[in-house]
Amino acid sequence: MARSSVRTKIFVISMRSAAQRRHAFISSGVPKSMNWDFFDAHEKLHAGLHYDEDRAIIAKGRPLKAGELGCFSSHHALWKRLIEDDADQYLILEDDILADWSFIKPLIAKDHGEAGHDYIRLYYKKPAPTRILQKDFICRTTRLIEISGYCFGTQAYLLTKNGARRFLDHISEVNRPIDDQMDRSWVHGVRNLAVFPFPVLERAIPSAIGTSRFDTYRIPERLKLRRFVSRQRERAGYQIFGRRRFRFQL
Repeated sequence: MARSSVRTKIFVISMRSAAQRRHAFISSGVPKSMNWDFFDAHEKLHAGLHYDEDRAIIAKGRPLKAGELGCFSSHHALWKRLIEDDADQYLILEDDILADWSFIKPLIAKDHGEAGHDYIRLYYKKPAPTRILQKDFICRTTRLIEISGYCFGTQAYLLTKNGARRFLDHISEVNRPIDDQMDRSWVHGVRNLAVFPFPVLERAIPSAIGTSRFDTYRIPERLKLRRFVSRQRERAGYQIFGRRRFRFQL
């Protein structure tokens, strides 16, 4: 039997010192009737997470930046909070977004865990193969889609308790950015779902993580072979397990 109501909490990840970004978010049109809280972003890894630079170079091709470690830790901490909370699901946002709150309000009133939709992105950064799961999702012109492969971004997503548990079971070793890890549905088993068209957009402001992560990095000779093997395994795993549900879609 369906429950009469679902308990959803909204958290906006933001550096405590980011007064300008917080003011911009508050001024972006959030309805006064919408209950939400800032979550103070972490600046380093919290207990329970482990980062090894060599493993990051092997997996990602470069070391992770301090901002990426803090971002990983922030999202991971909210997953843990959801498990211990009386809420059924969280809407997790970052402070550099613009949102269509008229869409989000009915979205968060729906029990997505009951439907088996444990992780729903409201925005992503890179085009990737998709398939349509449901038309007229929440409103007439919106679709629920499933993504295959990497599309990147943690700007806005809804996560159920079950989704949080499954992420926590598989994502504790920090060797890729958090969005890379979340995209790897063929590894952790949490389907990479999204809403399209996006009800959330990312504002064009500099990332708090910085852009130096995009600079060319020379892999140490001692790790080159292990990096090559890791890339081949990643590609094979994705082709075998990541694309199988998409192969026969016209």
